[in-house]
Amino acid sequence: MRLVGPLLLLLALLLTAVWLDRSPPRADLVLAHPAEAFTLDPQRLSHQHDVRTSRALFEGLTEIDGVSGEPVPAAAESWRCSPDGLTWTFRLRPDLAWSDGTPLEARDFVYAWRRALLPDLASDYTGFLMPIRGARAFFEWRTAELQAFAQTSGGAEAAESLWKRSLQRFDDTVGLHAPDARTLVVQLERPVPYWPDLCAFPTMFPVPRHVVDRFTRLSPVTGMLQQDAGWTKAGTLVSNGPYTLVAWRPKRLIRLERNPRFRGAGEVAAGSIDIVPIEDPNTTVLAFENGAVDWVTDTLAEYRGDLLDQARAGDRTDLHVLDAFGTDFFSFNCRPTLADGRPNPFAKPGVRRAFALSVDRQALVDRITRLGERVATTLVPPGSIPGYAGPKGLGLDPERARAEMQSAGWRRTSSGWVDAMGDPFPTVEVLYATNSPRYRDLSTALTDMWMRELGVPCVTRSLDPRGFRDALQRGDFMVARGGWYGDYGDPTTWLDLSRREDGNNDRGFDLPAYDSLLDQAASELDPARRLGILAEAERLLMDEQVPVLPICHYVTVYMYEPTRLEGISRHARLEQYPGRLRRRTP
Repeated sequence: MRLVGPLLLLLALLLTAVWLDRSPPRADLVLAHPAEAFTLDPQRLSHQHDVRTSRALFEGLTEIDGVSGEPVPAAAESWRCSPDGLTWTFRLRPDLAWSDGTPLEARDFVYAWRRALLPDLASDYTGFLMPIRGARAFFEWRTAELQAFAQTSGGAEAAESLWKRSLQRFDDTVGLHAPDARTLVVQLERPVPYWPDLCAFPTMFPVPRHVVDRFTRLSPVTGMLQQDAGWTKAGTLVSNGPYTLVAWRPKRLIRLERNPRFRGAGEVAAGSIDIVPIEDPNTTVLAFENGAVDWVTDTLAEYRGDLLDQARAGDRTDLHVLDAFGTDFFSFNCRPTLADGRPNPFAKPGVRRAFALSVDRQALVDRITRLGERVATTLVPPGSIPGYAGPKGLGLDPERARAEMQSAGWRRTSSGWVDAMGDPFPTVEVLYATNSPRYRDLSTALTDMWMRELGVPCVTRSLDPRGFRDALQRGDFMVARGGWYGDYGDPTTWLDLSRREDGNNDRGFDLPAYDSLLDQAASELDPARRLGILAEAERLLMDEQVPVLPICHYVTVYMYEPTRLEGISRHARLEQYPGRLRRRTP
């Protein structure tokens, strides 16, 4: 039984016309994303829907196979690793070109990776580059030089001088070289067995230096390199992937068309793709049901549990629930003070443990998400990585939770918890983005559990997606919704999130002992011992420190009709490439 009646269908048609607001005919494929694109700059993105779009526009050295989940050749036709695991040599395919016809060369990768490494541009994934020989030292040197520059009178000439010295230092000290147009040599500080896997992530994609440089300037005040996002706009963006950017109408659509200069253009089935941001999840389902959308990349409708019941009963074939390589969690702000200067109660691990021990995850899965996910007490999904055995984590234990509050310096009175000075425990604010009914409902349920089990005052607060992202980066929250999909097949794809300097450490978590364990694992050559060290790091993180509160291990709910849409990967990593998709016509 369908959920769309005549009036709802009419509403969906009207809304679809408003969203698309375009004169071109319907694209060969229409994808619905749950939010507007934040950026099309590969080195500056971090959201899943931006990653998917980036894979339509750009291509890295490798890509992830949709069946095996392993890295396979893309822009690089081959690669080899030295016996000591420290030097990777990639050989690019011949005659690679940008969409404007400019030859694509190995130095375009050097240019892009240098961008990702610069502290000036604040990439969330700078950590991906840190294993390269000299990369961390260069990053720290450039950071120190910029700090020193800020203490001077500055000026354009001084900024230019610093930049020239930075370029020379990069060339002299960082193990990244392009000895010829088709060869890229990467020298690492330590063996990274999953390096080709990392190369498939958008941060490692090349960008057209001949275009980006036109939007680049040096600040005479700070000495920092500044790059305007104008190079990513329609009519300007030059790409090397299966598609080019034809139009980007904010909050309406991104129109992509097949790139005739793509090295595999003959294998790209869809001539055009529209990516439509629809923030209301219920409306997204309506758009799919009336045929305006071919693939809903994340079905978040409030009634998707009912949709799942229909699928289980065999009443619909277009709903697909797939185990995903990720974990749903909430973040605790671990900084000493909150954004408004107040003392932060969650700076103490005991308080974070207390709140984690008060959560009935099974009830959240059964009553809120209703998708049958596995409850999570750790970050790394159990059994997802061969040879890795993570810790147990913290389950439901309200009695211990109240003891943890006391050990953290809080005393329970008839009017609630107070500290040694008699000040009450502050109202706990749980922050979530307005585009997700799931997180709204989970946030509300968490506040109910904490008020019931701990007796602390709680409220929820919502922001639009951009405002939410900005608040996370500023540390303007107490507890905030989170979640992470693994970027590559290793525990560090989750564990690095809590490194002090990691760009995705929104929690402000800082524990030298934890970073030391990750460093030990990074220098360990024995694979089994390395995984054992990482397991100890996760135990420290999840059993003792608890900067994040895991809820469940994700499933992803797609909506598409398999008789009409082909090319979607069902591998647990769910790495989707728009260039592989094909819409079958009746």
